[in-house]
Amino acid sequence: MTVASETSASAPGGAPAPSTTAGGAGASSGAAVRLDGIGRRFGDSVAVERIDLELAPGEFFALLGPSGCGKTTTLRMVGGFETPSYGRISLGGRDVTDLPPYRRDVNTVFQSYALFPHLSVFDNVAFGLRRTGVAKGQIKERVNRYLEMVGLHGFGRRTPGQLSGGQQQRVALARALVNEPKVLLLDEPMGALDARIRKTMQVELKRIQREVGITFLYVTHDQSEAMAMADRLAVMNKGIAEDIGTPDRVYDRPATHFVADFLGTCNLLPAPSGTTERLGIRPEKLHLHRVAEGAGAGAQPTGENLHARVETATYFGASSEYVVRTANGDSLIVYAQNVHDSARAHEGDDVEVSWAPEHAFPLPDAPAAA
Repeated sequence: MTVASETSASAPGGAPAPSTTAGGAGASSGAAVRLDGIGRRFGDSVAVERIDLELAPGEFFALLGPSGCGKTTTLRMVGGFETPSYGRISLGGRDVTDLPPYRRDVNTVFQSYALFPHLSVFDNVAFGLRRTGVAKGQIKERVNRYLEMVGLHGFGRRTPGQLSGGQQQRVALARALVNEPKVLLLDEPMGALDARIRKTMQVELKRIQREVGITFLYVTHDQSEAMAMADRLAVMNKGIAEDIGTPDRVYDRPATHFVADFLGTCNLLPAPSGTTERLGIRPEKLHLHRVAEGAGAGAQPTGENLHARVETATYFGASSEYVVRTANGDSLIVYAQNVHDSARAHEGDDVEVSWAPEHAFPLPDAPAAA
């Protein structure tokens, strides 16, 4: 399989050219995690198809995609809970493909947290240290240090049943970090939290990751969560990593139609002359102007434009969302800031929709075969 990376050369039209690795050709052996063509089959079913990936020490990397795309299976192979059907896995330059989880320098935070209900918060966090024979005085110092880091100073004597969901998640995180693994695996750890707490925990988790400097491999189906926290991300679909890169590159220059749609709303523009390939553009990159305003009205950029009519106009306070129908029957979505009331369009208005050529990107249906 092939994926696109932010280090790849650019293809015509500004799209990233396919690359067989996410870390660039000849990436160093000092990678915290290296996957060389790993895949997982269950009978005739392919869960993961030949992923090549390198994670740098201290990197926050997200595996993103819908249910059943193979992201959790990939994480479980890194953790040793699933054995690859083919390919190799290295952690810190050491081949761990055939090693069990307890012989890999990784820890895992699951969505269920898996805390011991009969143990105190302190004892939950200290559990792994005691099993490995760490001295009692060192255990106390490390547990208290990590409880303070996750914002639970003074909570050591409580039990999990006396904590909120967000606090339990912090205990699970402290328990995983206190062992100071080289890599921390996080499988949908915020899935059970409500939206407000999730936003808070995203900021906290990113802060903690920067503070401890441990490589994070994070699995989520939430696009905004991955883009807010990850240094780089992989968008997976049907077992294939269709795109790998920084959040801004993958959003602004997605490698495939699926990636463009999964990361947010994407309009399809008419195909360029001489090709059947469609162009994609994000709604916020389109500019809408009422025809009645005349050519000199507003800050219309030079570039491409289409005549259209507004079908729906939805007011959201700070911004408005417009659905417009072009003369050739295409439907486009346009986001616009509500700077001046007089500039807002209304249903039935004739408008021009314009965009800067560099904001449009070609959209192949799928990554090229290796």
